[in-house]
Amino acid sequence: MDFALTDDQRALQQGARDLARSFPDDYWAERDSNGEFPWDFYRSFADGGWLGIAIPTEYGGGGLGILEASLLLQEVSASGAGMNGCSTMHLTIFGLNTIVKHGSEQLRQEVLPRAADGSLHVCFGVTEPDAGTDTTNISTFAHRTADGYRIRGRKVWITKAGDSQKMVLITRTAPRDESHRTAGMTLFLVDLDSPQVQLTLIPKMGRNAVASYEVVFDDLEVPESARIGNEGEGFRYLLDGLNPERILLAHEALGLGRAALERATRYAKERVVFGRPIGQNQGVAFPLAEAATRLDAAELMARQAAWRYDQGLPCGREANMAKWLCADAGFTAADQAIQTHGGMGYAREYHVERYFREARILRLAPVSQEMAMNYIAQHVLGLPKSY
Repeated sequence: MDFALTDDQRALQQGARDLARSFPDDYWAERDSNGEFPWDFYRSFADGGWLGIAIPTEYGGGGLGILEASLLLQEVSASGAGMNGCSTMHLTIFGLNTIVKHGSEQLRQEVLPRAADGSLHVCFGVTEPDAGTDTTNISTFAHRTADGYRIRGRKVWITKAGDSQKMVLITRTAPRDESHRTAGMTLFLVDLDSPQVQLTLIPKMGRNAVASYEVVFDDLEVPESARIGNEGEGFRYLLDGLNPERILLAHEALGLGRAALERATRYAKERVVFGRPIGQNQGVAFPLAEAATRLDAAELMARQAAWRYDQGLPCGREANMAKWLCADAGFTAADQAIQTHGGMGYAREYHVERYFREARILRLAPVSQEMAMNYIAQHVLGLPKSY
């Protein structure tokens, strides 16, 4: 396989890089410190047509693949925007894939053009406090009514819920059956601007320009037209988005690692101690060289995963390996960037502490490192299932 980019892909990559880097590190430090959504950044990418990069052209999007979307998000992250920048748009890129594949034409027409032009924000509601990674154990329930459904339940860690008008929501429409735990789950596209929806901000360590919320549904009425696909098949639809989500966030982790390595390398050249640049010392130079090696190796797996997805080939192995490797490489680079800066690495003015806080997220989300290893152990090596 040849992972060399085409001329069009290189042009896309350069365009994303130029626009993302027009927003400097100080911009992101201020937004993160103030917990302020980066609206001017978001609108710049919306105006440039970037948000709909993977939405079909008939709905106003670019109709491109996961590889092109990955290049976009990697460049955004590598600019210093990190997860604060990527989280403004990555839900539009992969979260709406479910509607593209399984939504009615009415839902597609209602959502996709507005998401592509940036006028509609959509978040994704999966995680629950008592279910965590075990999505089959969710308790949010959609009860049938004469006109549709009534939804009651609670979701946590919902990115961008406070800035979104709609949510792609996974619920149960039938009680959990231990013999078939994935049955009886249904997806909906619901409105968040309702008295029956309460949002509570979750204070957190990093990526504070894009907030996370607990969302409670208290008998929210939704019409049958809000259902995505068939009742009871929501879990299967959800699986369609897992591999592209892991591939995209793997590239975001790469970008953060590149940003951290760039700053650390520059500091190692400029900082003089005992009469010479600290980068002349192998104790500083070798860890940075190792970080570069880890990032380059992880990038190859991420590129392979994206290529296979776009070719319609099985990519569960590659997507999970890419997520694990890129999250590990990105965090290692961010950690070493702080170490290279010494005490100044802990100071906000050098920005690497922000990279570190954001790189740590990617060892937990969108799936933990341990769950990625579970997949590889069971589905690649054929070892007994552990859960």
